[in-house]
Amino acid sequence: MNAPAVIINKPVREQVSQEEWEARVNLAACYRLMAQYGMVEMVANHISVRVPGTHNEFLINPYGMLYEEMTASSMLKIDLEGNVLFNATEYGVNQAGFVIHSAVHAARHDVECIIHTHTLPGMAVSAMKCGILPIAQSSMRFLDIAYHDYEGVALRLDERERLVQNLGNREAMVLRNHGLLTVGASIPECFNNMYRLERACELQVMALSCNTELQMPPAEVTQYTNNMMLPGVRRRFGLLEWPALLRKLDRVDPSYRD
Repeated sequence: MNAPAVIINKPVREQVSQEEWEARVNLAACYRLMAQYGMVEMVANHISVRVPGTHNEFLINPYGMLYEEMTASSMLKIDLEGNVLFNATEYGVNQAGFVIHSAVHAARHDVECIIHTHTLPGMAVSAMKCGILPIAQSSMRFLDIAYHDYEGVALRLDERERLVQNLGNREAMVLRNHGLLTVGASIPECFNNMYRLERACELQVMALSCNTELQMPPAEVTQYTNNMMLPGVRRRFGLLEWPALLRKLDRVDPSYRD
């Protein structure tokens, strides 16, 4: 598959550092995986990763391409002020993507990757006053999850302060009446967080639709389970899975590496 919007002059790989190129490849892979697992909304939503070795630059998708079209070369490089530093495509930046991602990258130097989604299960749970319920092991991963009240389309810069205040030092946040957001110390960890959070939302929608009383586990059990899933307690979840996911992509279409 060719990326239709990439303008070829000099190969992008020859214009960036090896570290940035590797980040681009993994970011493109993340977009493709999101598409394969159905966590997309046409050209909307966004995933970003900090440019290695920097504090104020990040890579994000060109607004107008489908997730399944993303390649390493197509990623835009912008700074925290919204200046476009590198763009090999004919597209620009999603303003809402800039607002959300610049807020988190500026405030959380421990965060390398951010994912935001508008899936049906995620949006459904975002409208539930109960929030994420610890009804199964997957849900208990998000016992301590952030919530941010809806303020309209995220185009206003002043919302950034409230976004990061609500997120705190957590790895996941429900954007009320909107969708989901996860962060991670790496792309594999952030993708794993989002995959698990989406599964928790799917499970909750399915369970609540059964119109029967739910069995809730004891608080001490949910707390123990949550502790066992925190980064580094047993392992950093997502790192073990990532090479297998890349092999899956390579079998289907390795053009994300272009």
